Amino acid sequence: MQQPYEPLWARTGDRSARVLVVDDDPTVSEVVAGYLARAGYLVDRADDGPTALVRAGEHRPDLVVLDLMLPGMDGLEVCRRLRRGGPVPVVMLTARGDEDDRILGLEVGADDYVTKPFSPRELVLRVESVLRRSRPDAGTGALRAAGLAVDPTARRATRDGVEISLTLREFDLLSFFLRHPGRAFSREDLMREVWGWDFGDLSTVTVHVRRLRGKVEDDPARPRLIQTVWGVGYRFEPGGE
Repeated sequence: MQQPYEPLWARTGDRSARVLVVDDDPTVSEVVAGYLARAGYLVDRADDGPTALVRAGEHRPDLVVLDLMLPGMDGLEVCRRLRRGGPVPVVMLTARGDEDDRILGLEVGADDYVTKPFSPRELVLRVESVLRRSRPDAGTGALRAAGLAVDPTARRATRDGVEISLTLREFDLLSFFLRHPGRAFSREDLMREVWGWDFGDLSTVTVHVRRLRGKVEDDPARPRLIQTVWGVGYRFEPGGE
């Protein structure tokens, strides 16, 4: 069974999270690392996929800022291999404006993405948002419905007693649905409540709902729990009706 991911600040009491920046452009890497360091983060850097995996093995990061277009081993493969060691949060960087590339990053488990050229300050805000939501919620009890159980404190989820592996955003999305059964939410609502953003690419929500359905539905092609409400968005129905 995969061990639940425990952030550096929870393991050591040090509030300075460790961020691994992976980009083959030295200018981008230096600027991003500089902004993150000034924001109080411990920063490691790598300029290719294999080096990134070595760095992650030496010093387990609390979050990875990962360029999609890397030489040799692209960001998608790096993300897949990082996931094998545990659900470390990933913010993907892409130089392409093509929606297909952004969706590919989300499909392999990226929690957020920023398209180049980007504002370093915006990237820092995205990193802060992802890390903030990765912290256990000690004030919320366990949530249960339809054979699903979520423990916000341990950040663990199970289906019929069997642990399921969820990314950060998938976990938050499932928790939100369990807290609000029977209510319909638009993609804008979910972007605001789960991602913490009043703006953004709504396809992010669509991809995460599809991935979550693949892990909690008996037949993801005919979802009974996370239902589409046409013209509105999505609704969680514990009874599956």
